[in-house]
Amino acid sequence: MKLLLYIILMANSIILVDFSEPNSISNWRIVDDVVMGGRSDGKFFTSNDGTAVFEGKVSLENNGGFSSIRHRFPKLDLQNRNKVKIRLKGDGKVYQFRIKSQTSVYYSYINNFKTTGEWQDVEIILADMYPVFRGRKLNLPNFENSSIEEVAILIGNKKAENFRLEIASIEII
Repeated sequence: MKLLLYIILMANSIILVDFSEPNSISNWRIVDDVVMGGRSDGKFFTSNDGTAVFEGKVSLENNGGFSSIRHRFPKLDLQNRNKVKIRLKGDGKVYQFRIKSQTSVYYSYINNFKTTGEWQDVEIILADMYPVFRGRKLNLPNFENSSIEEVAILIGNKKAENFRLEIASIEII
């Protein structure tokens, strides 16, 4: 199973994806607002430096306004880990990290993070992630599950803008 190549169990963390590994983006997909008539255009590819690059343009035309990348996988037991660590280099913009405990659930748990323009380690506490559906916060508890089946990164800052996010790895710690 390809997923086993991407999940490496370590003493203190689970490396969900290391983008320096060959074919590490093959199970990721782009989901832009075109699914609802928008005109945003995201791209996702590997760089020569062994990272993944998520870049493109967010458009507000036709009620659009977001671009995202998503990765689904068989249920991953978090094994009492409580944070996600993303090694990345952004463009100074705000992005959302999103998870789903089950792919069949209609909502995601999200947490926003701001990039600095430099390489940084973004740590997100899973219990701080709150449920959202189509941009609206739901009246449900924050994330309290012991497993996940999907991760995503989304940009949707309610403005037309170009974006670029370089990602080295995503770990569960």
